[in-house]
Amino acid sequence: MVIVGGGFAGLYAAKELGRAPVRVTLIDKRNFHLFQPLLYQVATGSLSPGEIAAPLRATLRDQRNTQVLMEEVTGIDAARRRLYLANAWIEYDSLILGTGAANSYFGNPWETVAPGLKSLEDATEMRQRILYAFEAAEKEPDSEIRRQWLTFVIVGGGPTGVELAGALGEIANETLRRDFRLIRPQEAQILLIDASPRILSSYAPELSDKAERFLMKLGVRTRTGVRVTSIDEQGLSFRGPDGVSNRIATRTVLWAAGVQASSFTLALAESTGARLDRAGRVQVEPDLTLKGHPEIFATGDMVTLTQDGQPVPGVCPAAMQMGRYAARRIVDRIKADRLNGRAASSPFRYHDKGSLAVIGRAAAVAQFGAVRMAGHFAWLAWLFIHIMYLVGFQNRVLVFIQWGFQYLTFSRGARLITGVQSPPASSSKSG
Repeated sequence: MVIVGGGFAGLYAAKELGRAPVRVTLIDKRNFHLFQPLLYQVATGSLSPGEIAAPLRATLRDQRNTQVLMEEVTGIDAARRRLYLANAWIEYDSLILGTGAANSYFGNPWETVAPGLKSLEDATEMRQRILYAFEAAEKEPDSEIRRQWLTFVIVGGGPTGVELAGALGEIANETLRRDFRLIRPQEAQILLIDASPRILSSYAPELSDKAERFLMKLGVRTRTGVRVTSIDEQGLSFRGPDGVSNRIATRTVLWAAGVQASSFTLALAESTGARLDRAGRVQVEPDLTLKGHPEIFATGDMVTLTQDGQPVPGVCPAAMQMGRYAARRIVDRIKADRLNGRAASSPFRYHDKGSLAVIGRAAAVAQFGAVRMAGHFAWLAWLFIHIMYLVGFQNRVLVFIQWGFQYLTFSRGARLITGVQSPPASSSKSG
């Protein structure tokens, strides 16, 4: 039994198989599980990387039937039931794939000028750019260039973009307001843009409106119905609903607009004949298997699946449920084989447990079926659910303490500029 990917789908599949009569091998190119919903808090200095990541070996150490390999899967031979690694190969009887997703720039070469948010490296890169913008503005004598440094544009009005915009508004208005002498961080211009008619388009319209009002209180302006046409180191160009082109002069563009399946799906399609959608996601059968390959399950963000006429969303609860479902199907097959029978085949059913997005201090929106909330109670629900879903008791305690201290003081203790920063050309002159 081989699982590829230590994300939500892969980890929960491995846990489900912990006492099953199988040998489990979990393969991931990283040695940790990453809690992606809180990546934006690393990007904005609220949390440190180690507080939202848990070592896979430590997480699964009590499962005697489970081995963890830190390797990258480079290919697959479905006919021979073999996975190819960087310098070796491994055979499988059953396979669960959960290789996740990557940032999508829709074919545009904007990765270097507009960092996305899918990995810890992305988060620390984004944190570096946000904090460096204030540092550059502090030492910039030219008022126009200083204004560009203090202008932030976030592309994408989904939950990630909204949460990132809210956190950035708090940084400018509260966290950094007394840290500088020549600039006023609270005068920073923060713009959230999206191609949809409204932000949080998957939420009820009234929640989108409330989220926009929460953002306005933090100094965030929104522009919807616009499409980005170009991004460079000096700004961003876009076309509005009226077809008129506009440009924003800014030195900091943050990307939260789209995702695509990992590149592994291309190799999977070549080997199995599986069909891919426009975002590179695998089209699976109702039981999450690939057509003609009942031994291969695909889960999480790498798949596209329709349920009751609607696509199953690429969110953490869906990935967890898919991972558990695939593991149980494998166990059912083993039991049926021992009894010389055939396992009953029931399709995967996603149970929507609701959607939440936080927009700054004590402000959030929540949608649980017909129940909709906004404000303080939604914020408390967001806190509780995210704490409970974090992997590892230590991480839960550390994050809870950090959030409590931040609530009382507005301080963000992980405001570190790391890596090599090459400052762009400035009008400043040394002397």
